[in-house]
Amino acid sequence: MTSEEGLPAGLRRLWGLSEPARLGRPAELDVRRVVAAAVELADRDGLAGVTLPKVAKELGFTSMSLYRYIGSKDELLVLMRDAGLGPPPPEITRDAKSWRDGLRRWADDERHAYLRRPWLARVPLSGPPSGPNEIARMEVALAVLRDTGLDWAAKVGVLALVSGYVRHSALLFQDLAHGRAEGVDQAGAERDYGRALAKLVEPDRFPETAKLFASPLFETPDQEADYDFTFGLELILDGVEVTVRRADERS
Repeated sequence: MTSEEGLPAGLRRLWGLSEPARLGRPAELDVRRVVAAAVELADRDGLAGVTLPKVAKELGFTSMSLYRYIGSKDELLVLMRDAGLGPPPPEITRDAKSWRDGLRRWADDERHAYLRRPWLARVPLSGPPSGPNEIARMEVALAVLRDTGLDWAAKVGVLALVSGYVRHSALLFQDLAHGRAEGVDQAGAERDYGRALAKLVEPDRFPETAKLFASPLFETPDQEADYDFTFGLELILDGVEVTVRRADERS
């Protein structure tokens, strides 16, 4: 029995392992083509635009024919997420000056994947990383944490925390952009928000919040576009640094 035998069919397809040979004519489709068509649809129409009938139409086949290659819509989403993320760039581990710098680069790269393909952040997570690209990304993060003294549970916890933060930030960015009036940029939306709430928030009832809206923060929202993301990420890395220091002291 080879190492590939006995694997679930969905996992085999995710890793691009060949399916057992079938009698009859050679297959006209394959998993790679189905996933590529689905990703192209999502890039064009968003995640809601991806249905098995639409993917089949793009390929010139019937919906039922796709089930020879994709077990379900849920499996297709797993395949799309792994393909859409792609592999991590090698320079993360090559150029990282420290574990902190490496994790920062890792988070930035993941965030840019979500910015390139907004639908990625909206793919439901049905389990831990299992595709080749996701595992490659996990490998990079574990490599930058290799010399920290953290045990495996702590390393996995760090990865889950950072990746979860990146995904949540991407979703929040999309939701806020969607909620803005057409033609209003982020800075303008923040100014309008601050001015409106300054009229409603009474100092007697909300003393600290009233001070916030009376401050220059919302009148001059000229911070770099990535400020909120970077600020939150650095707070998380500060916490990781404390954990790393404690692990080093114990060892």
